[in-house]
Amino acid sequence: MRRLILASASPYRQALLQRLGLDFEVQPSGLDETAKQGEQPKALAKRLASEKAQHIPRLNALIIGADQVATLGEEILRKPENHFTALQQLVRCQGKMIMFYTAITVIDQSSDQHWEAVDQTEVRFQNLERAQLDQYLKLEKPYDCAGGFRAEGLGISLLETIKSTDPTALLGLPLIWLIGVLRKTGLDPLEPMS
Repeated sequence: MRRLILASASPYRQALLQRLGLDFEVQPSGLDETAKQGEQPKALAKRLASEKAQHIPRLNALIIGADQVATLGEEILRKPENHFTALQQLVRCQGKMIMFYTAITVIDQSSDQHWEAVDQTEVRFQNLERAQLDQYLKLEKPYDCAGGFRAEGLGISLLETIKSTDPTALLGLPLIWLIGVLRKTGLDPLEPMS
């Protein structure tokens, strides 16, 4: 069995990868995720996903690195980390479209092949009252999520529309794309057991 490593500390990415029923290890990269001067959101997500995957020592394993950047216009929406910041961020998002760039890199250390992709998801927020947003944050506490909400939870109640080619990308890991790459490497969760 191929050794599969997820280079991410995100419990959300771990839960998504578990959906595939494959055994994998978690080795967070611990990299600084600060944007470089003038770095565009899509390029930032792509660079961080790649650097996370490349940061894993040579183990002849299959490595998955991923990152997500959310934007409101030109503003990058980071993980709010606290209630006050999350509330201010959600208030600014009301009635507006947020773009999520979810980047993924897969490196096959045994062959030195690598694959990269960036999924773009458009999320339009409803116009809700500040008290409703405050209540949402008190209930779900999504302070560790880009954009300050969880679409897989109660955060879905904040949204008007989601436009994406892969609904799992908004959650942090584009599984439709990933499973295609894993199959190319010979790792297929649907392969019958012998």
